Amino acid sequence: MFAVAWGANQFVSTLVVYQSERGLSIATGDGLYGIYAVALIATMLLSGPAADLWGRARFVRPALALSMLGSVLLMLGDHCVGLLFAGRFVAGVASGMVFAAGTAWVKELSACAAAEAGPRRAAIALSAGFGAGPMATGVVAQWAPHPLVTAYMPHLIVSIAALPGVLWAPETAGPAPSGAPGYAARLRVPAARRRRFLTVVVPAAPWVFAAPSLAFAVQPALLGDRVHGYAIVYSALIVAVTLGTGIAVQPFARRLDRPDRTVGASAIGLALIGAGALVAALAIGQSDPWTAVVAAALLGGGYGLSLIGGLVETQRIAAPSELAGLTAVYYSLTYVGFVLPLMLAEAHAVAGYPTMLVAVAALIALSLATSVHAASSA
Repeated sequence: MFAVAWGANQFVSTLVVYQSERGLSIATGDGLYGIYAVALIATMLLSGPAADLWGRARFVRPALALSMLGSVLLMLGDHCVGLLFAGRFVAGVASGMVFAAGTAWVKELSACAAAEAGPRRAAIALSAGFGAGPMATGVVAQWAPHPLVTAYMPHLIVSIAALPGVLWAPETAGPAPSGAPGYAARLRVPAARRRRFLTVVVPAAPWVFAAPSLAFAVQPALLGDRVHGYAIVYSALIVAVTLGTGIAVQPFARRLDRPDRTVGASAIGLALIGAGALVAALAIGQSDPWTAVVAAALLGGGYGLSLIGGLVETQRIAAPSELAGLTAVYYSLTYVGFVLPLMLAEAHAVAGYPTMLVAVAALIALSLATSVHAASSA
């Protein structure tokens, strides 16, 4: 999971290089993000129920090889936009195969630990990969020769190192019992229609990945020119602070998220994301790249807590036979948050970024109130 997440997010730091040295347009850059997200969500919704039916290993193991193929295509796409799109698409497919099935697999491999240990371990692995990937590519792209080739080599090394572990880990999902629902029936994921999932989990889910996308897609793009020639390293720093904070707060989710609490990790995470959006509005309004680092810490902390809270709540709701399927639905909802930077860019002609980010904070407050009220009345 760490290796595939590394490959999924490593492109963040190299996009600046493609734009400055290859003349890649903003629209093409948005398209490269978009094709990854579409491939990920579609694959996850299809493979999650399949992993419940046929096992976790059948999807996680080949996904690691696909993730490596995605990096190879990006290396070959130094001067070919078509190969860049192919590489991002393959990375999305690999992520979709791993995130839901892998999270379910880690939970089941953690059966002897506390109930929230599995979701926490999966979330930390993903967050660490999301952070390490762009940090490594940022450093390589800033100083190494042939940056749009060499930047992707660390991911290949990490993936090769992960191979023995993923091959050794035992399968945890047994064969489906006679009379169990088939694949077509599982695609509907009945648990996704349960009232608690719809009223407690769904309102909070899109803000999970909206938080890091605000931190390291919006802020560096608007403030990178304020650091005078170090835009790539600054972008990597923002990613490191965001996801480093996200990892650091996740152990505290165990104390915050208990079934007898209505205000748990997810609610506190949403509050931090709202605060981070307000600080980001201040940073962009004042053209202050260092205030943006504070915003990144708040957004990262909110991301870490809300991701853990949402995963724990989702896995409480799901029966074992639909664990990967409902986890896939949850992750798909969280990935909706990645469209937020594009929405803000499209609306920029109507309102400035500080004003829009204050509006975003208000929407987060509304989602928080909705989720907490539903949890307290459930």
